[in-house]
Amino acid sequence: MPKHAFLYGLPYVLYSRHHIRRYGFHGTSHRFVGWRSKHLLGRPREETRLVTCHLGNGASVCAIRHGHSVDTSMGFTPLEGLLMGTRTGDIDPSVVFHVMHKEDLSEHQATTLLNKHSGLQGVSGLSGDMRELLDAEAKGDERAKLAIDMFCYRVRKTVAAYAGAMGGMEAVIFTGGIGENAPAVRERSLAGLEFMGVRLDAARNAAVRGTEADVSADGAAVRTLVIPTNEELIIARDTLRLVVGAPQP
Repeated sequence: MPKHAFLYGLPYVLYSRHHIRRYGFHGTSHRFVGWRSKHLLGRPREETRLVTCHLGNGASVCAIRHGHSVDTSMGFTPLEGLLMGTRTGDIDPSVVFHVMHKEDLSEHQATTLLNKHSGLQGVSGLSGDMRELLDAEAKGDERAKLAIDMFCYRVRKTVAAYAGAMGGMEAVIFTGGIGENAPAVRERSLAGLEFMGVRLDAARNAAVRGTEADVSADGAAVRTLVIPTNEELIIARDTLRLVVGAPQP
């Protein structure tokens, strides 16, 4: 990523001394689906701008311009970015200090609160599993609905932000346990982005669970793809390249 994307607004000396910066995670997953996209788009990734959404218990979005990551939603740790199964995602840092004071929490307890008891689980009070929340929402659980709405809203605004960062996009890609298997989440995460050329075909989207597919509406300017991830394959291929001394792609 370029330095202007991975640096935080902290004193630069903290980057120089301690390497405090955005690193991002799910890199092998984003890389795999970006590579696979050429088979569905009919264009090499070097000619496309992609926004890839790895949505699961941990969730992140990546902006890939011409085959290279230029931004990603996770940060120094996997806590930053989207709302997740049990992680807060983005939060005002002052909230942490305020809650520690009000609840008399230790540093360890605060870390556990942010990583293990927040996110979908913390908001819903029910579960961090999207399948359970969708079932609960269908039965009228308002907090389950709120948690799902928050999750989809953060995905939607990050997709739009990354399209803006790249000056447009040719495709949005969904992967991960939720991204591959929850048509309703895909639909709700993209609702309102029609002005950017994103349009789903409702029937195609509803039919896809865990399989590779193009779920775009006919004529959509921005394609929407579902691509099951295969991080193990990327790791195996990179290992082979290291062993035989082949160049990285």
